[in-house]
Amino acid sequence: MQKLIKKLLVILILILPALWLIPQSIAEALCISNKMANLRQGPGTHYEKLWQVFKYMPFKKMKKKGSWYRVKDLDGDIYWVHKKLVTQRYKCAVIKQNKTNLRKGPGTKYDLISWSPVDKYFSVKVLQIKGKWVRIEDGVGDKGWVSRSLIWIQ
Repeated sequence: MQKLIKKLLVILILILPALWLIPQSIAEALCISNKMANLRQGPGTHYEKLWQVFKYMPFKKMKKKGSWYRVKDLDGDIYWVHKKLVTQRYKCAVIKQNKTNLRKGPGTKYDLISWSPVDKYFSVKVLQIKGKWVRIEDGVGDKGWVSRSLIWIQ
């Protein structure tokens, strides 16, 4: 039994340092979970507020520092956001261009929904992906469909 424990310890000693070689910058998807969130220049409220975003805005998590995440948006811009303002419990997306049509079903044969079109940076929750179409929900619960090519999903 002691030989087995020693072997396991040796294996752990050899494997643990290798785990540190895995890049810490592997991006993870994050979604804004609050109604609104301030994005800052650095990891703290004393840093300048650069942008205020709405619920479901997606980001790629690049780094963590204390209670703050360094994140990247669809344009590649970098911000910091407090960890209490984000979640990984669901997928979210953002519209990539102005005047994007949202539809009642998954295809151009379906009518536009009443609040379509929407502009770039309109953030949504991803409900379903059906081929080249994505069913989405906005921050107030309204739903629609958008072409997969017109959104950035995280």
